[in-house]
Amino acid sequence: MANQGIITGIDLGSGAIRIAVGQINSEGDLHIIGLTEGPSEGITKGVIMSIEDTVSSISACIEKVEKLVGVPVEHAYIGISGSHIISQESRGVVAISRADGEIRHDDVERVLEAAQTVATPANYEILHVLPRSFSVDNQPGIIDPVGMTGVRLEVEAQIILGLANQIKNLTKSFFRVGIGIDELVFMVLATAESVLNKRQKELGVLVVNLGSTTTSIAVFEEGDVLTAKVLPIGARHITSDIAIGLRIPLDLAEAVKLNHGTSLSKKITKHEQINFKDLNEKEEGVASKKEVAMIIEARCEEIFKLVNDELDKIDRKGKLPAGVVLTGAGSKLDGLTETAKNVFKIPSSLGAPQGFISAISKAFDPSFSTAVGLVLWGNQRPTLNKGGPIPDLSSKMKIWFKNLLPY
Repeated sequence: MANQGIITGIDLGSGAIRIAVGQINSEGDLHIIGLTEGPSEGITKGVIMSIEDTVSSISACIEKVEKLVGVPVEHAYIGISGSHIISQESRGVVAISRADGEIRHDDVERVLEAAQTVATPANYEILHVLPRSFSVDNQPGIIDPVGMTGVRLEVEAQIILGLANQIKNLTKSFFRVGIGIDELVFMVLATAESVLNKRQKELGVLVVNLGSTTTSIAVFEEGDVLTAKVLPIGARHITSDIAIGLRIPLDLAEAVKLNHGTSLSKKITKHEQINFKDLNEKEEGVASKKEVAMIIEARCEEIFKLVNDELDKIDRKGKLPAGVVLTGAGSKLDGLTETAKNVFKIPSSLGAPQGFISAISKAFDPSFSTAVGLVLWGNQRPTLNKGGPIPDLSSKMKIWFKNLLPY
């Protein structure tokens, strides 16, 4: 298989590393041709704590996926997350200097660059500049100003920023593995690419990616990102609660959660029990299934209430017609969509990856929504051969690589 048309997405999570490889066929369709996942070492709450362990984990997963697809992975779209990532609003204004006043693509690029001149916090770098709407000569609400005529172009944009040291650590890790970075993508934005459709983004929707140690959220309305954030709490906290509540080891608590867990305690009778021996022959004892459900329900409600607080900050609490879409490895917990509906007071559904073709059933699993979303993100970006690095790789990224060389 030639490397032509190959796009790779790498979801560097705290609990697991997931890689998706896609290929564009002659008809322009995107096929997911390879998936793999492996343990993630050296990463806590989306932050790299040990470069050595992170490099080892990435290398192991890369080796596995290369054997599956039969081609080397030389570059990829990399997901970045962590509670250090913030978003803020910005505006940019430029003058149209042409005699005919026609707005062209370079004018749009200039106004987006102007929007980047916001006062960024110390030690932060800009990851994304997401235009929300343009104004031409004070006429607001324009989606695409190219081809229009005017003398003044403005943009309202959402700026996504991350800590510079974390971005450099992430870049250095992939540099050492020998993987070129096509683009660093805020994970929840990539997730939204795979689980949301255009109509949902227009109506107003909340996507919640429930990961191992973090919960990422993004709110869309009229096709624009209103806010995006990472909360330092995730599915592993549910496991910890079960372990503490039942006084059992973490591995057994995880097995209890996966095999008998539900966030709807009212549907469980008091007499139902869990025999630990059924989950692990070395373990003795039983537990009340209702007690486990109550522990899970309490933590899930806490997570969703924290998310609801974020909606309240932007005045969208209970006001998103397309509801909430849950995804990520932690979203498959029984009863979770019902619990979300009760907390958010809006429709709730489980989001699975879509918008591609694949013979691999795992590609449609919510746990791979970010990895597949990164491939979809890459499919929408201009590249040399839909798999080669972006020709106009930003000077900022070149500087990062240059800074890494002395290490």
